[in-house]
Amino acid sequence: METREVRIPVVEGGLAADVIMPSGAIGVVLFAHGSGSSRHSPRNVAVAHQLNARSLATVLVDLLTPDEDVLDARTAELRFDIGMLAERLAAIVDWMGDDPALRPLPVGLFGASTGAAASLVAAASRPDRVAAVVSRGGRPDLAGNALTAVRAPTLLLVGGLDEEVIVLNEQARAELGEVAELRIVPGATHLFEEPGTLDQVADQAGTWFATHLRTPHPA
Repeated sequence: METREVRIPVVEGGLAADVIMPSGAIGVVLFAHGSGSSRHSPRNVAVAHQLNARSLATVLVDLLTPDEDVLDARTAELRFDIGMLAERLAAIVDWMGDDPALRPLPVGLFGASTGAAASLVAAASRPDRVAAVVSRGGRPDLAGNALTAVRAPTLLLVGGLDEEVIVLNEQARAELGEVAELRIVPGATHLFEEPGTLDQVADQAGTWFATHLRTPHPA
């Protein structure tokens, strides 16, 4: 298992990211965290480790620079700027296509909360590169018109007690059409903090990515 910390040059100064590459990786999953979180999110890190165990490389990245991530009136709106976050994700996907270790691997996107919307917009803009998407407790509705342009198989995972978000995901699944599947994790709230619920997310996400990232993308 190779771990490296990199700066991805998609903005001035770069974006900090942790890349974990298991031997014999069959694909790579780029994580997009929700507002107020970071690449050190314990939930995303836990899911990433389980994906690594299934021969999936992972890229956990801070989508905001340190200056942008200071919560004040000037920067607060950046956390919810889906268009900007999606552009950065798409640029990171492009960077992954230039990285010698990651280039041969098919790409999946794992988005949480607002990161799920940004992931779907990015997937719509890179249909030939993004092969699968998983949303955890996401707000896919915030992807707007981009939903109808998503071609990647998309799994929407929502906690059974997260009633408002279930409704929003049902609406988004209808917009996504046949590429999407909505699954409810019983007994889970929005952050999947209940015992065993995050393990269910990791297991279902791992199976989804292992299935849809099976065919390597041309180098």
